[in-house]
Amino acid sequence: MSELRNDTASARYEMDEQGMTSWADYRLAGERLYIDHVESPPALRGSGAAGRLMAAVAADARERGLKITPICGYAAAWLRRSHEFRDLVG
Repeated sequence: MSELRNDTASARYEMDEQGMTSWADYRLAGERLYIDHVESPPALRGSGAAGRLMAAVAADARERGLKITPICGYAAAWLRRSHEFRDLVG
């Protein structure tokens, strides 16, 4: 697993595992991070790759003092289940 990358030009967080990239498309508006879409390659689905990506994105948002508004159903469900990061939802 690699470190989280924030491709600000594409408004996309990325993380590599097993030579494949999971990503989260986002929009930043002031102090709010809107997560529009989270996806992992089919070969990584069910491995927890998207959850590890979400944990890294949420940790980055916390470090930057951002609140998260999940538009993506997966991101919303993940944040609801997260005891550590659910306070970021706003």
